[in-house]
Amino acid sequence: MFNKLLGKLSKDIGIDLGTATTLVYVKGRGIIINEPSVVAVNQKTGQILAIGEEAKKMVGKTPAHISATRPLVDGVVSDFEVTEQMLRHFINKVHKDSFTILPRPRVVIGIPSDITEVEKRAVRDATINAGAREVYLVEEVMAAAIGSRLPVQEALGNMVVDIGGGTADIAVISLGGIVSSKTLKIAGDKLNQDIIDYARDELKLILGEKTAEDIKISIGSAYDLDEYLEAPMRGRDIASGLPKEIIVNSDQIRNAIAKSVKDIVNGVKDVIEATPPELIADIMSKGIIMVGGGSLLRGLDKLIEKETKISVKVVDDPLTAVARGAGIILEDLDNLKEVLIPSDYGEVPK
Repeated sequence: MFNKLLGKLSKDIGIDLGTATTLVYVKGRGIIINEPSVVAVNQKTGQILAIGEEAKKMVGKTPAHISATRPLVDGVVSDFEVTEQMLRHFINKVHKDSFTILPRPRVVIGIPSDITEVEKRAVRDATINAGAREVYLVEEVMAAAIGSRLPVQEALGNMVVDIGGGTADIAVISLGGIVSSKTLKIAGDKLNQDIIDYARDELKLILGEKTAEDIKISIGSAYDLDEYLEAPMRGRDIASGLPKEIIVNSDQIRNAIAKSVKDIVNGVKDVIEATPPELIADIMSKGIIMVGGGSLLRGLDKLIEKETKISVKVVDDPLTAVARGAGIILEDLDNLKEVLIPSDYGEVPK
């Protein structure tokens, strides 16, 4: 009864709980939080020092007793308590301008499509402990498809490729369910690591993760470009231990990430091969939809199109597709209840 009363004063929210970034959609207002999934913790006291944007600024720059880390790895909870603190921070941030002292919102939260029951429970428990009164789970690819305004409840094949920070989720959706899918632990973070490994092995340069990501964004590509791009790569020389700058080009970076990109393309092919012929016909006429930050890698859509012989489209604002989808589900829970994963808490609306 007390929870229901607090619920009436709370704002229902949709969360895209990503490995790299967390986005929060508030019912009736849209996406109001878009921050890195990073938490800075004082290891001596266990105190949370910063969350989100402030914590990301600390990555790689903290003294030994402070760690700025991501509580999610490959799309799943790796540090339960820190994830709970991060979720509580975002829930409280949503309600800071209201008169709700103890917010108890309903929460729709996106998860990778092939995580285990234990991992699902970890997400549910962390969200409940963070202050939610009801938690509804939805596969991220399903939320992305809904956020991209695809007709997921119709008897039509919809293919979505969601490339985030920790995972690439590939799925074919029809009649409100996932027909065939595959989750790869190869996405934005793996491409950053490929660039770090290339710099170390080929250029004898030690790079930071942030530098590798900046280079990927500025000159990274999956397909031959019409233009020749260059960027400075700054790090520490392995031999001398001193700072060093090397100018690298788009061809070098494309070669550095080529294996991971090929694995993603092969994952798309595997899902297509496991899809019934009738749905393949739909996908061929409608094309493959790409969402997530990784879909912005130059030429990745062209490469998938070339390899699969199916047209590929990157949606407008691919970074927010999952959060938008969670928001649409929130706004229309009764009609979209079939796309949700049954939960131990707050059963799917009747």
